[in-house]
Amino acid sequence: MIENIFSSHIQSKPIFKGNRDILRPSYIPEELPHREAYIDDLASIMVTALRGNRPSNVLIFGKTGTGKTAVVRYLEREVERLKKDDHESDLDSAFDDYNVHQVEYVYINCEVVDTHYGVMKNIGNKFIDNWSEQIPFTGWPMEKVYEALKERIDEKPRVVIIILDELDKLVTKSGDTVLYHLSKINSELKQSKVSLIGISNSLKFTEFLDPRVKSRLGEEKMIFPPYNADQLKDILGDRVKKAFEYEKIMEEEVIALCAALAAQEHGDARRALDLLRISTEIAERERNPEVNANHVYKAKNKIEQDCVTEAVMTLPTHSKLVMYSILLSSKKGNEKLTTGEVYSGYEELCIKSGLDSLSQRRIADLISELDMLGLIHARVKSFGRRGRTREIQASVPRRETIRTIEEDNSIVPVKELTTLIQQTRLM
Repeated sequence: MIENIFSSHIQSKPIFKGNRDILRPSYIPEELPHREAYIDDLASIMVTALRGNRPSNVLIFGKTGTGKTAVVRYLEREVERLKKDDHESDLDSAFDDYNVHQVEYVYINCEVVDTHYGVMKNIGNKFIDNWSEQIPFTGWPMEKVYEALKERIDEKPRVVIIILDELDKLVTKSGDTVLYHLSKINSELKQSKVSLIGISNSLKFTEFLDPRVKSRLGEEKMIFPPYNADQLKDILGDRVKKAFEYEKIMEEEVIALCAALAAQEHGDARRALDLLRISTEIAERERNPEVNANHVYKAKNKIEQDCVTEAVMTLPTHSKLVMYSILLSSKKGNEKLTTGEVYSGYEELCIKSGLDSLSQRRIADLISELDMLGLIHARVKSFGRRGRTREIQASVPRRETIRTIEEDNSIVPVKELTTLIQQTRLM
């Protein structure tokens, strides 16, 4: 037998017996525990589409991991099943007067597709099979994109339900122009009808909408509350039974612990599922036949570190330099710095990296942004008549965060600069 780097891992006995994706948030199970009432409410609105009429536009609000997207995609899947059953002549007689084949869904994640052009292009291309005729990635005027979209949708009688997930991200970045066009498109269609379902984590984004868009878009509203610990425990228990043999693999306290940790934060089912999945993967890597509480705490630390890494990696270059200065200026990681001390280190980093430095006032703004992200603590301290300053302290693991920043090719790693910054502070 040929040995390679995977041999020892392949020979180890896996904990998962089924599909690992069952423990991922993207998996839509046959049942959604504790969201049955919301499924029924949304179905009562969307059933109008099965009759060939336009359902009301719906806005769905709720924090991350409260089942908003899962409920909407669940109903989408049920419509596809109705189409399949109808094709196989197995549909209940109650649906004899309905035409499920006229209903078509288009799902857009506005965190990924966050421009007017991109949203219009993706919707339009859903109805264009010939690749050579599709709307290009860029280059067309918006009016041409909208006309192409409208023409394709209106080719035959149908009800198009457009799902705009993370809608607040689109509005915050690009405004409400695309929503204006989509909310009034029905007045320009002859054969088809369009209904919108907007999904958002924020209730406040509607404040930025044009009053006309706001009234058309929010014909129906649904608010999803966070899950509590008991509900999360039910959700995890249901997934665990499908993923592997519950009695032999999972200690009783593991599901309860994952549910409790997720409930303490935001009642986030995604967080609970990630905790359970990563806990299981850690146990599997350690070749442990059971998942225990220790694996859960290891998973919690790993997830938190991954969140910090992602936040730091997406920072603009100068924000990374400010963060780098704070981390290098405090050897122990718990040392409090002033804005002036951070700025001195930042200027030295700009020189070493070949970048023009920003003004101290602008750096003070960047420090405030880092504080809002939770990467640092910046507390204002008053000295009476002598004025006031901010005491700045890193709130992330020092060594791992420095390593993450140094992976940016636009920033030259300057490890030897630590001593130089310390000397600058003493001057």
